[in-house]
Amino acid sequence: MIPGPTRGAPARGSARGPVGYHPYVMSEPVPARPPALPTFLTWTIVLTTVLLGLGVTVGNDLRLVGLLAFLPGIVAGLGTVRQTVFVASWVFGATIASVLYFPDPRRADSYFMIVLTLLLCFAAVYVCHRRMARDREMARLRITATAMQREILAPLPQRTAEAVVGGVYEPMHEDKLVGGDVYDVVASPYGTRVLIGDVQGKGLPAIGTAFGIIGAFREAAYREPELGGVVDALESAVVRHNVFAARSGRDERYATALILHLDADRSPAVAAINCGHLPPILLGRTGGPRVVEFPDNGLPLGLADLAKPPRVPSRFELLPGESLLLYTDGLTEARARSGEFYPTERAVRTAGQLMPDRVPEALREDLRVFSDGGQMDDIAILSVSRAPAE
Repeated sequence: MIPGPTRGAPARGSARGPVGYHPYVMSEPVPARPPALPTFLTWTIVLTTVLLGLGVTVGNDLRLVGLLAFLPGIVAGLGTVRQTVFVASWVFGATIASVLYFPDPRRADSYFMIVLTLLLCFAAVYVCHRRMARDREMARLRITATAMQREILAPLPQRTAEAVVGGVYEPMHEDKLVGGDVYDVVASPYGTRVLIGDVQGKGLPAIGTAFGIIGAFREAAYREPELGGVVDALESAVVRHNVFAARSGRDERYATALILHLDADRSPAVAAINCGHLPPILLGRTGGPRVVEFPDNGLPLGLADLAKPPRVPSRFELLPGESLLLYTDGLTEARARSGEFYPTERAVRTAGQLMPDRVPEALREDLRVFSDGGQMDDIAILSVSRAPAE
């Protein structure tokens, strides 16, 4: 993923991180498992026994047993086809047995009940079959989209001559909610360039824009000596993608991004251009963590024509032992059950209690606790630290 060194020059970077870092492993979305067959069997027997018992007690067994005809429909929305067939067969058999054991003087009503139960059982099995086929197709699409996204994103951690970049990345698996969070690290002849961004919207169109940004960054970060040239290349990539999208009848998109540059001469200064992205948090400095404020947050990629002044890098120091925490709005816009957003102050407080390389994973776990396991967007959290001297 990181461009190789020029001929005769020592290798500038490696994908291997320091001890304690663990690269993520791509996981496939796993659909929720239906209740086990013994569970359905138990409830079916209990309900049948209760309805038959009430029928014997009140003397109206056939009408109460007829209520079992709706049970296969409930199972069709929760279980598998096999489970639905089993419950439907049980219900139909119980209805036949009830009619034979407690004959009704009105045979027409008995026949109607049997036919209605049979039709409802067949309908339940058909609906369950269609639901399972749809779920398999959606799972396949989610796995494909997630695999595409993680195939192009570099595994973490990434180590270069100037920086160690670790973190966590967790895509959203819900239907139509595969997001467009991106990140990358490039070891160039001029130093290390780091990108984190978030494309507007969800789904495969957002991933298409994200891929365009990643490709442009990897090329420009190695070629352009100035950080402004790298950002201009990203802007052009988004604009070209939007032109193509408009011709194809799709929506245009923009992307927030934060691009960092750490000099090859190991100067403590860091250059950064913020294109409407969330500001980083500086960790490890005396006085505790603090949010790095930029004079101008800038416009997102794809909207540069709305502002005449060009994007200008901001500079601040990142000393040995310090690190920068980069993140996307999957962190700040996560919600608790009460509707409250995850507060940035909480992230700063959590980050201030840990070593920098442990912060991304700790924040992800804290986010899960805060949102009670609910995830509504991609989550990308990176930790950028100064690499120790050779």
